[in-house]
Amino acid sequence: MSTTDQKPAMRGAIRIEAAELRIVSLPLITPFKISSGTMTCKTFPLLVLKGEGLEGIAEAVMDPAPDYLEETIPATMAFLREVLLPSLLGKSFANPYELEPYLAPWRGHRMAKAVVEMAFWDLWSKSLGIPLKAALGGVRERVDVGVSIGIASIDTTLERVETALAAGYKRTKLKIAQGHDVKLVAAVRARHPDIKLTVDANTDYGLIDLPVLRALDDFDLDYIEQPLAFDDIHDHAQVQAALKTAICLDESIRSASDARKALELRAARVINIKVGRVGGFAAARAIHDVSAAFGAPVWCGGMLEAGIGRAHNIHLATLANFTKPGDTSSASRYFRRDIINEALEAENGEMPVPGNGSGIGVTLDRAYLENVTDHVEELTP
Repeated sequence: MSTTDQKPAMRGAIRIEAAELRIVSLPLITPFKISSGTMTCKTFPLLVLKGEGLEGIAEAVMDPAPDYLEETIPATMAFLREVLLPSLLGKSFANPYELEPYLAPWRGHRMAKAVVEMAFWDLWSKSLGIPLKAALGGVRERVDVGVSIGIASIDTTLERVETALAAGYKRTKLKIAQGHDVKLVAAVRARHPDIKLTVDANTDYGLIDLPVLRALDDFDLDYIEQPLAFDDIHDHAQVQAALKTAICLDESIRSASDARKALELRAARVINIKVGRVGGFAAARAIHDVSAAFGAPVWCGGMLEAGIGRAHNIHLATLANFTKPGDTSSASRYFRRDIINEALEAENGEMPVPGNGSGIGVTLDRAYLENVTDHVEELTP
């Protein structure tokens, strides 16, 4: 039985009575640089769905400007406020899959759809009195995690790698870009010949850069993540055919259909699943199942989420085919203070599934949330 068939018994419908929509800005401890730019503050929409005396909470992952994928915070806020949430408010749903007829008619907007669907998964699992992990069909109590190290000088990168290894993280991922690649990886591999090492190009290369990507073959990398364009699968197949190292696709995979095409074309051997990127948990589970059918491992990527989004990611990563360490490292690596009351901290490279109760297992620190909220509005039927 696939994980998409494992649904808990229903306990009645939940009426969505109201929605709280915020824009939150959390300063990062250290600027995070990738090939497309540098982030100093994590700004994101936060959605709270209210019903039956419960709250379901989720973070959206789009950026203020379209530098990762096409969606943006301003467009998402308008879409949620004017189109998507009004279609759901006042209605009752027996399970998250019943949201699909309300989400499907709208093209794209996967990140906006995801935040609504994820919030309802949290609300629904709370109504069942079970952890989100159980509702999703997860099989682990702890998940393996690694770190993602932003672009910096070689010396600074080596220092950050040492810190990550001392903390016990099980995979080290280096952000690379044109002109900041082979020498960097060579220095890290020379210092640490045995660590699980990967690189992430965030779409910065083209087929003309194949010699550089071939040079990375010499460093025993676990995979090279998303070297080519965000909307490309075809040319990644050419790159994968030329390399010993596995290609991992991130931005290119937005649906189970994308995953199937990529794996059929042998454009990748590893898939990065970000629930907020692909449209929610139903889509994430479908990609997980397709990848498992092809024998391709998956892992849970991160978008510098605060505690709510991080908790959602941890629960997702308990599914069986998440066999590579993900990006859900300790929140304290990024934020001096989180928006939740609980600490999400890795222990020897493992992140415990938060909470022993229901839903995502974390709660909002409402007092601090008010301090970092740029905008808030309440929507009712």
